[in-house]
Amino acid sequence: MSNIEANNNMKGTESNNYKSDNEKKDIEKGKIGTNGPSLPWVHIIVMVFALAVLVAASAVAWVFFSWQISLIVFAVIAFVYIIIYFSNWLWVAVQTAPRDFKALYCYIKILRLTSKFTKKNWSMPDIFHESVKRHPKKVCFLFEDESWTFQQVEEYSLRVSAVLRAQGVKRGDTVAVMASNYPEMPAIWLGIARIGGISPLINTHQTGNTLLHSINIAKCDFVIYGSEFESAIQDIRKELNESIKLYKFTRRPLNTSDSAVNVVDSENDLTHLLESTPPAQWSNSEGEGFTGRLLYIYTSGTTGLPKAAVISPSRMVFMASGVHYLGGLNSKDVIYCPMPLYHSAGGVITMGNAFIFGCTVALKLKFSASAYFPDCIKYNATAAHYIGEMCRYVLATPPSPTDKQHKVRTVYGNGMRPTIWTDFVNRFGIKRVVEFYGATEGNANIVNVNNKTGAIGFVSRIVPAVYPIAIIKVDEDTGEPIRDAKGLCQLAQPHEPGVFIGKIKPNNPSRAFLGYVDKEASEKKIVRDVFNYGDSAFISGDILVADELGYLYFRDRTGDTFRWRGENVSTTEVEAAISRVADQRDAVVYGVEIPNIEGRAGMCGIVDKDGSLDLDKLARDVAKDLPKYARPVFIRIMSAMDMTATFKLRKVDLQKEGYNPNTIQDKLYYFDSKLDKYISLGAEEYEKIISGQIRL
Repeated sequence: MSNIEANNNMKGTESNNYKSDNEKKDIEKGKIGTNGPSLPWVHIIVMVFALAVLVAASAVAWVFFSWQISLIVFAVIAFVYIIIYFSNWLWVAVQTAPRDFKALYCYIKILRLTSKFTKKNWSMPDIFHESVKRHPKKVCFLFEDESWTFQQVEEYSLRVSAVLRAQGVKRGDTVAVMASNYPEMPAIWLGIARIGGISPLINTHQTGNTLLHSINIAKCDFVIYGSEFESAIQDIRKELNESIKLYKFTRRPLNTSDSAVNVVDSENDLTHLLESTPPAQWSNSEGEGFTGRLLYIYTSGTTGLPKAAVISPSRMVFMASGVHYLGGLNSKDVIYCPMPLYHSAGGVITMGNAFIFGCTVALKLKFSASAYFPDCIKYNATAAHYIGEMCRYVLATPPSPTDKQHKVRTVYGNGMRPTIWTDFVNRFGIKRVVEFYGATEGNANIVNVNNKTGAIGFVSRIVPAVYPIAIIKVDEDTGEPIRDAKGLCQLAQPHEPGVFIGKIKPNNPSRAFLGYVDKEASEKKIVRDVFNYGDSAFISGDILVADELGYLYFRDRTGDTFRWRGENVSTTEVEAAISRVADQRDAVVYGVEIPNIEGRAGMCGIVDKDGSLDLDKLARDVAKDLPKYARPVFIRIMSAMDMTATFKLRKVDLQKEGYNPNTIQDKLYYFDSKLDKYISLGAEEYEKIISGQIRL
């Protein structure tokens, strides 16, 4: 049993094991109790003195005047005391009430929408059908020079339903989709959902063992893959279970029969089957309903290979409507989306705004910094999706007269750094940045509702119970909750780092925690006995900080995951891959910061006692098993590996040391993407990396 699992099960005085020596001293002195710090003695003395003054003044007024005057004096002094005592709360309330009540109004709209779909028990194809009925001829997707109406998207999905039903797909079957950012991708999974199937959306960067694992962990019965991923599928085909049926999809431009596209008259060629099969008649979804399984979206979570997070229609509605209402979007918006559709950001939030609210979405096959706002101009976009790394790349492009010729009023996403926020907004004339936060597998999302620079959302200081999220104290090194004397979690104070949690309420669709396909992995994301014995919450593993007004700011990730190039990188997965191809050498992987670059670059410390490690071979072998974003950017050759008392590789010290050759005696290397190999990292190269002359 891991430490955190043990922690979750401990109660009562046993939970003193959570605390540091200083905290134990505080408990003994009476400074820490069930709900955190108790009132210092000086506060008690002041309160007693104030009460004495109140009584004395009232008595004097009664003796020298009348009991009526005494009551007035009592009331006036009591009122002054209340104002003084609650002055900080009142100041915060005045500052934040407009924000909080605006969010509360939007939250009520979200709950009403969720309640409506819960009563109807609709799945996403049913919800989408309502949008189709409202405006069948309205454009749903813009892609390159194509325009797909809502009716065309539904007809395509109905054709998919007909084909897959004929191929034996039935309710409860798992049909993976590995396809690029074209309109057919979401239309395919809509068709799968209509006949009751569940669609794992495969990360298109995955290859080798990672891809094989993603297919197996979701227990796939069928796999639909784009022809652009033929080689990746063929590389693992022999290792796939023979019962898994593969279907290749070859894309043709809309309303054409492109002769250059090679389509085979085969039962495994999905394009041929779609072109030779009429659409199914529309009918309600045969799936698991509003709270059932719809999609699996892969996330590295905190440890191990990618995990398949369960996305239900209710989760999709909650995520999409949160950004829609709190972010000020409307059904007339045209949203530019260069985000991959296998991620929850693009595939759930932006697709949800199309399917649920009738927004038009302009899809981009692959992100391009230089084309970001020119594309927005081309498609008349009024809103655009981003991740922080994208904004930095766009900001780095040369200034252009077209910078403000677009119609984008709102950009939404996650990860925009405060250091570029203002420059980005000013240069491109963006009126509103809607930064949001929420784990794919989680049960809580937060949104920056009032354009607060750098904030990812907020927790209300005046009505905190309305939206059950919190920031709790954790050990910075382990990420484990710090408990009080009774074994309950402690709220982080303003400006104190803590981990984000979302309270779990199983009977509430918006508060349920669906977790992963792997139930054991799901259990590790739950913390129990949070603020009361028996309650539970989803623990994100992300360190946030709240200011005195409740605005939340991202600080870091805990555990064994870091973020790079917009992707979560599991250190244990990378360590296992490197150790495997490096003759089982000890390897420790961690993220390091590079100035002015979003996220953390992967760095691997690897033991090579006799100097026999072939870095060129290591680079080639790792490329077979790991996607580009997960491959280490830096290598540190070590003679030995430092272990913790529980035989875990010690990463904290290595992470602090970073990759500075001026302070590290070990040999250091960095990956040169042009040469496709690791290059020695000396003082000169280090300075060029820090200054941005060497781009990684």
